[in-house]
Amino acid sequence: MNPLTTRAFDLPEHLSAKARPALIADDEQHFAAVARCLEETLSDLSDRLDATLRAPGGTGRAAMDRDIEVHRLTGRLRTLRRFGLDLCLGRIVAADDPEPVYIGRLGLTDSEGRRLLLDWRSRAAEPFFAATHADPMGLRSRRRYRWTDGRISDYWDEVFTADGLEGHAALDDQSAFIASLGADRSERMRDVLATIQADQDAIIRAGSRGALVVDGGPGTGKTVVALHRTAHLLYSDPRLGHRRGGVLFVGPHRPYLNYVSDVLPSLGEEGVQTCVLADLVDEGATAAPETDPEVARLKSSADLVRAVETAVRFYEEPPAEGMTVTTDWGEVWLSAADWADAFRAPGPGTPHNEGRDHIWEELATILLDKHTGDDVPPERFRGSLQQDRELAETLNGAWPLLEAADLVGDLWSVPAYLRMCAPWLDRDEVRLLQRADAQAWTVSDLPLLDAARQRLGDPAAARRRQRQEAALAAQRERMAQVVDNLIGAAVDSGADGDDGEGLVRMLRGEDAKVSLVDESELPAPTPDLLAGPFAHIVVDEAQELTDAEWQMLLLRCPSRSFTIVGDRAQARHGFAESWRERLERVGLDRITLASLGINYRTPEEIMAEAEPVIRAALPDANVPTSIRGSGLPVVHGSADRLASVLDDWLAAHAEGIACVIGDPAFEATPRVRSLTPELSKGLEFDLVVLVDPEDFGTGVEGAVDRYVAMTRATRQLVVLTSGS
Repeated sequence: MNPLTTRAFDLPEHLSAKARPALIADDEQHFAAVARCLEETLSDLSDRLDATLRAPGGTGRAAMDRDIEVHRLTGRLRTLRRFGLDLCLGRIVAADDPEPVYIGRLGLTDSEGRRLLLDWRSRAAEPFFAATHADPMGLRSRRRYRWTDGRISDYWDEVFTADGLEGHAALDDQSAFIASLGADRSERMRDVLATIQADQDAIIRAGSRGALVVDGGPGTGKTVVALHRTAHLLYSDPRLGHRRGGVLFVGPHRPYLNYVSDVLPSLGEEGVQTCVLADLVDEGATAAPETDPEVARLKSSADLVRAVETAVRFYEEPPAEGMTVTTDWGEVWLSAADWADAFRAPGPGTPHNEGRDHIWEELATILLDKHTGDDVPPERFRGSLQQDRELAETLNGAWPLLEAADLVGDLWSVPAYLRMCAPWLDRDEVRLLQRADAQAWTVSDLPLLDAARQRLGDPAAARRRQRQEAALAAQRERMAQVVDNLIGAAVDSGADGDDGEGLVRMLRGEDAKVSLVDESELPAPTPDLLAGPFAHIVVDEAQELTDAEWQMLLLRCPSRSFTIVGDRAQARHGFAESWRERLERVGLDRITLASLGINYRTPEEIMAEAEPVIRAALPDANVPTSIRGSGLPVVHGSADRLASVLDDWLAAHAEGIACVIGDPAFEATPRVRSLTPELSKGLEFDLVVLVDPEDFGTGVEGAVDRYVAMTRATRQLVVLTSGS
């Protein structure tokens, strides 16, 4: 935690004009109150957390409520300790009210009920981000702070009315933001909350119903929007809270997730699940790239994912012939019609492997009903059926427990099975999809494996339920013996009267049988935090998703509430259609489009060379307009200068991060990364060195990789070519 201090301002000597008491005294007084309140709040939250942890855990809903409260208190404590006075982003003054309103990462109210910080996500805080000179939103002025090690090292004022000039020292409405754009980068995305721009804020605060597409070129702040929108939605929309499913954030690759990992915690949100698509399937950890482009194209189809349903239904056919079932109470005829009735027992959406339990229960009910006039104990009857090997084998053959890997593997090793499930494939395509090792999984297999696992359910869960039922039955048997012994002892002791009769009635009652069984002894499965369903899903670099991969996300979001962030011009395999056409085809509706067209990151010197690269392949690419220059031209040279370029840059810059893109032999160092063009997507660096960019590939894929790699630089780009 940054140390709390009543002296918030620590301006350098060259900004001494901004340190005049007339300019900052009110702020200093306010920050002194914030410091006192933070100390009191931290103490109070710590005491409440200790009391909650000491309290009994309880069971059921009480245990869940306690865990949620512990999570809430811990998260708020962590955020307050992470910051200090720098919880404050800035302040606004309304034209009709001279009292400043201070905007914070979190809301903060003192013991007397005075609002010291207004949460940035609240509607009242919107003008701090969205006000412009064209639409001041009722503001007289706005002040933004720059914090360094918990102290204010600079601040900037903007005025929106003529009388707002009084008492302000910095009147360049872009200075705070422009200054931040040139700041040194690090291994983690830096904090940009205080400088969110109006075009970005409008998207961050948009509603959550349906699918919102945020289309924007390099440097337009798409990732910033995606992350801050996630935090805002969780604050503003009660339908998306953690009890309602929460939010899943999907990034393009692992370096990206590492890069943005600090952003959501810095915004007070630690419960958001983050992943890459491969994390959604167990096999994703080891899946290899698909080497054959035609195989990848065939597997990218949503139709092939939907073929999993046909593949499963092949194993859900009731027996065509009846059979005699022998029980302890006699023989019963189970007809083909009875089988058909039982197979209709699983309701819509029931996973295949769970459906077996429904069928077994229905079979037991059908057979029990046929013992008309007999006094057959239902529990004992069901137990006897479990011992009927012929009945179990017949059910296993008609509705077997299935593994997703086996089901999908059969598609790639049994041509007739694939033709039956995907009849639109011709013989050459079926032959192309076959492989010697059916379970040598590739990235293109993951959507099919995911669909199969979702449709089948976990076969281990079905076996676990059977073991649990057996354990519970054994417990009930033991408890029944205990109850019989207690009743016998009560009778032998001569207990009579109301108390004795009441004891016997209680021990013989169903409630006693249930309460005496300890279900806590049963093993609880580890929850799959990425299984869903989620109330909202945010997808960054969404232009790369295939139709098949979209099905993985749709399965996890029944509400179809999405934030979709991407750039059609950065799609490595092309994106000829519109966003609406693509998304409607994969199954989304209620689509809203928003566009970002200002490049805040990439200097205009670099964009001047990057734009022709992408337009040569995609003439209609949405190339954003840069708002700043670095004063540094793009440097071209020979690849053998790589070491000297990096040495010179490191010597001249004590901070910042560089990246070499295109030289797999280069070994990364603490301040110089080494990445492929594909893995650089979504990241940013002070210096980018491209090595032999013409070797990145041809066509759209090569042009996109060069364009993406060039636009990662926030200050300088160097292009090195072998033989030049």
